[in-house]
Amino acid sequence: MGSFADSMKIYQAQLQRGHIQEAYQGLMAYFRDLRAHFKQAYQEVSVSSSIYYGYMDMTYFALVPPSLQRRKLKIAIVFVHELFRFEVWLSGANRDVQTKTWRWLKESGWQKYSLASNPSAVDYVIDHVLVEAPDFRDLDALTEQIESGTLAFIREVESFFAVERGYNQSSEQS
Repeated sequence: MGSFADSMKIYQAQLQRGHIQEAYQGLMAYFRDLRAHFKQAYQEVSVSSSIYYGYMDMTYFALVPPSLQRRKLKIAIVFVHELFRFEVWLSGANRDVQTKTWRWLKESGWQKYSLASNPSAVDYVIDHVLVEAPDFRDLDALTEQIESGTLAFIREVESFFAVERGYNQSSEQS
């Protein structure tokens, strides 16, 4: 990669073409609609009131199912800009909760999804790809893919936590 000044010249040239603004505004509008969809369709789930728009690295909003709330865990629906894909993450309310959950999952031997290599360096305990190559021509179908994948992920996580009672006891002591 070149210098900051070189990068800014390229950035300016791309902005002058207009495609970046159009794409970014469209993606953010879609994300607002996606968040609203989850908020309306799943009223028993706490859906964050805001969207983290990021620095063109990631954009996400959080869902907190009641079963995860008492464990201080949340689900994030994330668009990873560089990889250009949608992911779902299991995250903690803070780094301590996240690290504790990561250790517990690692010790439990759960292998349904891959654990973060270092939960202190990233914003998730588990990440899972929802849509590898999103097709923005059919937003309803994209929403359906994201929704069904997210719900399956939540069910798997909830099911595992329901069976593995040891986490309940250790998490409530914190």
